[in-house]
Amino acid sequence: MNIIEKTDEEILALAKPLWRDLVKYSNEGSYGEFARNFSSTLARAMDQVVAGHQFANSDLARNLSEEFDSLGIIRRGEHVTVLFRQRSTKKPGEWLGRLVLGYEDGKLRIFGASIF
Repeated sequence: MNIIEKTDEEILALAKPLWRDLVKYSNEGSYGEFARNFSSTLARAMDQVVAGHQFANSDLARNLSEEFDSLGIIRRGEHVTVLFRQRSTKKPGEWLGRLVLGYEDGKLRIFGASIF
């Protein structure tokens, strides 16, 4: 099944738990758990040393609020991009969270994730 065929509600039901996990494991600095739902290409592209450095040195990456808002969904090809409004527990303001989802070998996987 192509994820773009799902309704917004179905996509959000899949995306929100994945985003919650990313926030939780980023705050904990747990790279293995953070990357457990990554697609094979994203997992290969993520360097564990660089990610560990980011977890250790980024106030934002280690202090994400558990509260977030979904802003919208963009469908393209075989992937969807879900946008979130993300806050920090230590830094004032708001950030844009981006989660790219699709299927790999029949399993829902994360093909991209970032905060701007």
